[in-house]
Amino acid sequence: MPDTEGRSCPLAYRYRPEELCREPTHVFDSVLYIVGGLYGNPFALDEIEAMVRAEQRHGHRVKLVFNGDFNWFNADAALFREINGRVLDHTAILGNVDYELSIPNAGAGCGCAYPEYVGQAVVERSNQIMERLQALANQHPDIQKKLSVLPRYRCLIFGGLKILVLHGDPQSLAGWGLAHESFAAGNEEQLADWFRATDADVIACTHTCLPVVWSSEVDGKQRMVANNGAAGMGNLRADSRGLVTRIGFTSPFAEPLAGIARPGLHVSLMPVAYDVDAWLSQFDRLWPEGSPAAASYRSRLTGGTHLTPEDVVFPSFR
Repeated sequence: MPDTEGRSCPLAYRYRPEELCREPTHVFDSVLYIVGGLYGNPFALDEIEAMVRAEQRHGHRVKLVFNGDFNWFNADAALFREINGRVLDHTAILGNVDYELSIPNAGAGCGCAYPEYVGQAVVERSNQIMERLQALANQHPDIQKKLSVLPRYRCLIFGGLKILVLHGDPQSLAGWGLAHESFAAGNEEQLADWFRATDADVIACTHTCLPVVWSSEVDGKQRMVANNGAAGMGNLRADSRGLVTRIGFTSPFAEPLAGIARPGLHVSLMPVAYDVDAWLSQFDRLWPEGSPAAASYRSRLTGGTHLTPEDVVFPSFR
């Protein structure tokens, strides 16, 4: 397998930042739940749906938006159909996983476009996971067809604000420019350019698996980024809960992991406390010890990542 597979970024993934909010869609709900990185976890989806019902009991009208990679660990026919059937009842965009299941790009591997700081063993295991999933997806052409017509991004007008929903970053479906590592390295100039080009007020993304919330002024306007990390896996140290991005006119009814509030707008990362034991039982059947998914992800399902809640929030531009 060529070393570029899993690291290269297919041309089909790329777009121009200035194009992303040219044709926005108006939404009239009071809360957006943006779900990135479900990774085929049905129990996380159960909990997200329960969270939506709780919002509704508080009088909130909720729109669910899936911003890609809702497939990954769902490597049997029944679970593959269940996850895609449930997700595609809502608004969704493609992640690299979903793209490569429907319209594979030669030489893309998993389509993750992993940067150099990700080890080659991780890349190779992701390519192996993708090979297994592609063989499964090929047995379900009806789902492949539905995936193939999903957009790569959406721009939503929400309460007069432009909410840009991406998978990766404003230049590529699999871009890493909004990764936790990118914020830690200081990407102020690039980030400001992207906000100027898109004129978005909020960018909601995922793909890079670690959560971020950020807010600052760009050209006199308050801008925000929310990267939910993963809805279907743990995101913090010794914490198995997933995360989703909640954008609402009112504060969330439950305690967020992190958030940014300003008058009339709350952008929050909400924990998804799904049944981890139930998911591990199914995961271990699909991906037993020694399998590529077990090697790359099982410890994260049980123990989360190295991050603390304080690591998620990045300071404004200085």
